Amino acid sequence: MALFRRHEARPAPPAEDDPADSPAALLRALGQLVGFINQNAGRLPGESVVAARRVTDTVREVIDTSNDGELDVYAIISVKGIVNDYLPTTLRTYLALDPQLVDARRPSGRTPKESLLDQITSLWAGAADVLAAAQAKDADALVSQGTFLQTKFTGSDLDL
Repeated sequence: MALFRRHEARPAPPAEDDPADSPAALLRALGQLVGFINQNAGRLPGESVVAARRVTDTVREVIDTSNDGELDVYAIISVKGIVNDYLPTTLRTYLALDPQLVDARRPSGRTPKESLLDQITSLWAGAADVLAAAQAKDADALVSQGTFLQTKFTGSDLDL
C-alpha cells in the first residue's frame, strides 16, 4: 500500500570535500610555491627568500595540524590564501619590477626591497597566528586572522 505512505524527503547525501581543500592538495600547492621561491632565489633578496621559506614552513605546520583530525575550514581558507595568493602575489609583484628600481626610495620612504621584506614578515606573523589558533583549535581566532590576512594582502597594499 505504497500509495498511502507519506513521501519522506530523503536527506541530501553529504557533500564531498573539495579535493583542493584536502591536506594532500594543500601540501602539493605548498610544494609548488616552495619550488617557485627556490627557482627565483637568485632574483629575490636573500633575506626575503629566508623570510618566505619561514612562511612556507609555518604553513606546513598549520597543514600538519590535520594529523590530529580534520583541518579547520578557517585554517584551510587562510592556508589557501597564503599559498595561492598572498605570498606568490607579493613575490611576483617584486619580481616584475625593473631591477634598477628595487633600491630606489618610494614616496613612502621605503625601497621596494624593504617593502618586500616587510610584507613577507607580516605574512609570516599572520601565518604564525593561524598556526597558534589551529593548534589551540580556536575557531574564533582563525576567523579573525583569516579576515586580517585577506584585508592586508588582497588588492594592492604593496607599496613597491
